[in-house]
Amino acid sequence: MANVVFLWHMHQPYYVNPATQTAMMPWVRLHGVKGYLDMISVIEDFPSVRVNFNLTPVLMLQLRELIDGKIRDLWLEWSRRPAAELDEQEKFAILENFFKIHWDNLVKPFPRYWELLNKRGLTFYRDDVRRGLRYFSTQEFLDLQVWFNLAWCGYTAERLYPELAELKRKGRNFTEAEKLRVLDIHLEILALVIRKYRAAEERGQVELTTTPFFHPILPLVYDSAFAERSLPGRQFPKRFHWPEDAAAHLTLAVAQHTELFGKAPRGLWPSEGSIAPELIPLMAQSGIEYFCSDEENLFNSLKLDPAYRDTVVDHLELFQGWRVARDGAAVNAVFREKPLSDFIGFMAAKNDPATAAEHLLSHLRHIAGQVPHDTGLIPLILDGENAWETFADGGEAFLRTLYGGIEADAERLQSCTIEDYFHRHPPQKQLTTLHTGSWISSNFDIWIGDPEENCAWDLLGETRAFLQRQIDAGALTTEARAAALREIYAAEGSDWFWWYGPDFSTDNDALFDNLFRLHLKNVYALCGGVAPAALDVPIGGTRALPLYSVPERLISPAMGAGSDSFFDWIGAGRYVAGSEQGAMYRAERIVSKIEFGSDEQTLFLRVDLRKWEPLALTVQFLQPAETLVRTGLLTRGGAGEFTIEKADAAKLTRSSLVVNHAIGFAIPLADLGLAGGAPVAFQVRVFRDGIERECYPENAPIQFTLLGADFALRNWIV
Repeated sequence: MANVVFLWHMHQPYYVNPATQTAMMPWVRLHGVKGYLDMISVIEDFPSVRVNFNLTPVLMLQLRELIDGKIRDLWLEWSRRPAAELDEQEKFAILENFFKIHWDNLVKPFPRYWELLNKRGLTFYRDDVRRGLRYFSTQEFLDLQVWFNLAWCGYTAERLYPELAELKRKGRNFTEAEKLRVLDIHLEILALVIRKYRAAEERGQVELTTTPFFHPILPLVYDSAFAERSLPGRQFPKRFHWPEDAAAHLTLAVAQHTELFGKAPRGLWPSEGSIAPELIPLMAQSGIEYFCSDEENLFNSLKLDPAYRDTVVDHLELFQGWRVARDGAAVNAVFREKPLSDFIGFMAAKNDPATAAEHLLSHLRHIAGQVPHDTGLIPLILDGENAWETFADGGEAFLRTLYGGIEADAERLQSCTIEDYFHRHPPQKQLTTLHTGSWISSNFDIWIGDPEENCAWDLLGETRAFLQRQIDAGALTTEARAAALREIYAAEGSDWFWWYGPDFSTDNDALFDNLFRLHLKNVYALCGGVAPAALDVPIGGTRALPLYSVPERLISPAMGAGSDSFFDWIGAGRYVAGSEQGAMYRAERIVSKIEFGSDEQTLFLRVDLRKWEPLALTVQFLQPAETLVRTGLLTRGGAGEFTIEKADAAKLTRSSLVVNHAIGFAIPLADLGLAGGAPVAFQVRVFRDGIERECYPENAPIQFTLLGADFALRNWIV
């Protein structure tokens, strides 16, 4: 029997504008009425299942502030405003923002909501939307106010408040009273959420863990020079070295957690799984008994450990608890199993819920058969909120099948809390040398080393040094000192640096940039000083890079086995896998890039792999409509076949498929019913063991127009 650990990580950045005490984004409230409520409620039907939740202090702080009315919620105010009284700016904001929700699962199923989206336009063009404001009636704005807030309500909310389901069935022509009731329910649920998590821990079904208070990358706050350990040779900012701030984030986290839940946390998920050996004494001093990180950090630690030098480390070393010591202090550690954790977060929703859950259960049973009976540990650690929007039912069927499968297989699988596991099985092995890195690539590349990120660190460092000079000079009252330090701690949060640089982007990059600089400006204001002009200059550039390039010329690549000329694909369109990464990071990918183009008779498509794995592919065309190109299980080397399946059930088999480190398709345009000048839109899906593992692009398809013979005549080159 193996011990299965689920650690669901719940986190939202500090969206509050410190100048106005206004939450500029609504995601704490909206995830509250969906994922936070659903995740703690579903386990009530599986009393023998044990689950760990990581509730970040900055998330819980905002929940409390919303419940107590200490902060305003800007999007809630837009929602509460009577539709007949909305001014032009508010109407524009509603049309811009109230479709920021998963369209396939939470807009399209509701005809009125989908109708309103189509009227606004599937693509948001600011000038067009502004000109079109007058074409939306008061009732349409009212219905949109209701639908955005109603659609976010999860399956548990509907069961607790049947009137929500009634309103979804009603669909349109909502009243102001109905709207206000939905919004009141939101706030009632937020208060209920905290009570439910506390009650679940009190009855022993849940363990609650914490994170450094404002979700900083703690090793970089302790000493930004630590980044060079895993990123040698990079250009870094001026050294940021504030160990006392790192300690404060831990102390504040433990204090708030104890106040909210009646007991101090035993466990810590360091923000983004970020660890360094110097943090071990700080954890022990704050009462933390164990931390969690990623498997890459474990295996990189073992490479440094003299006891494992010159040995091949068995991957099964992962499935146990560890002891980590430094400078006379020691804490326990658990390291996440990466592929299965990522499967839940990224791919389970793309498959039938029962199939996805059984796929995961079969892997858990297999591991259980390889690890020591009773002491084996399988840690599944991942984001516990964002993934559920991608499930058609909010993830309910998947979670119920998964939890039910564990309950039904008690001879091989037992879920447990991490605290209980360590109580029963103290670690038998110790790490003497801990690697410095995060759960993402086992380094800190996401948060430091890019010019934008380095600029932000330099501004943070200058502001922190300014504040310390004021403190050392005795120039601040106790209240001003505490308030200024709080602004520094908020600015030390990792989320600002996540969006700086080229790695991730969102529609709200400028908002995050502004909030970061506002926290720094507030430090100067609280100290009676004037903020430097540099803090008025946006750090983030406008990085609206295209997701993919489209074909620039006709191509006719040789598609035989062994034919792999770079020059054959010059002028093809190109998409790099993972280009659209947002709030969630995916570590392991099978596909590296996709290239595409055509000549006058054939559509060529090439899928490059990071590493070879037995797989099957489908190319799902939206244009031509309802056309599917499907392979069977592919064997590396040589040629293969694919089928073209049409909506009218017609099926064609073609053999122009090359399988090597890249998979190449040559698809006759006639088979697709296409010719030059026709639009094409497609996504590529990757399957292993009958389970969809990846989809590219992840959201919107690749779209381009076929180049025709006239293009070749007009653009010939020697």
